[in-house]
Amino acid sequence: MENAFRETGGIEAALFDFGGVLSEEGFRNGLRAIARSNGIDEDTFVRTANDVVHVCGYVIGKVPESAYWGTLREATGIRGDDEHLRNEILSRFRMREWMIDTVRRLKASGIRVGILSDQTNWLDELDARDNFFREFDYVFNSYHMGKSKKDLSHFEDVVSILRIENDRVLFIDDDLGNCERAKQAGLKIICYTDREQFLHEIAEYFPGIISRKKWCSLSGRPFWQE
Repeated sequence: MENAFRETGGIEAALFDFGGVLSEEGFRNGLRAIARSNGIDEDTFVRTANDVVHVCGYVIGKVPESAYWGTLREATGIRGDDEHLRNEILSRFRMREWMIDTVRRLKASGIRVGILSDQTNWLDELDARDNFFREFDYVFNSYHMGKSKKDLSHFEDVVSILRIENDRVLFIDDDLGNCERAKQAGLKIICYTDREQFLHEIAEYFPGIISRKKWCSLSGRPFWQE
């Protein structure tokens, strides 16, 4: 038991954001594509679209997807039917197989693994396409839980479900605000910026499970070298 605790650095559960961590960032990249096709400023549109998804309540399941697109059209003047707009986003989510390999390695070593996402009902649709829920012990989706990661209490709710101490949960996200709120809630964090930074930091948390020396690269694609 002591050796197992040392291997995991005291961490008992790891929670991963979806877009930008487990997969390529489909939401922002899709929004940028929509902005370009409508001839409007990309940064301004991304900020507006992100604000609207929270303010209208779509991200926490208060309104349907159609209400989100309707509100966003009114706010920005974008063209395109709902199906076209959603495809611009969903088509850009691509799973990072090397990240799923990391999840599998943690899970095989007894670490509980979960998704903690603000990805709306789109997360369910992406799972239907890519079948990744099976890799995880938990899926915490704001759309079904009625709270998003902008709400500090959401992290407390999730930890209460896990039934472990806050500081034994590791949270990985590419959004600085989400990371800061998780840290305020007492969770350990990795604020994802790129693959090498992530692998360096997660090896620090799980020295007996993940070693940077075991990560090699072949033609730019990582693999485990035992």
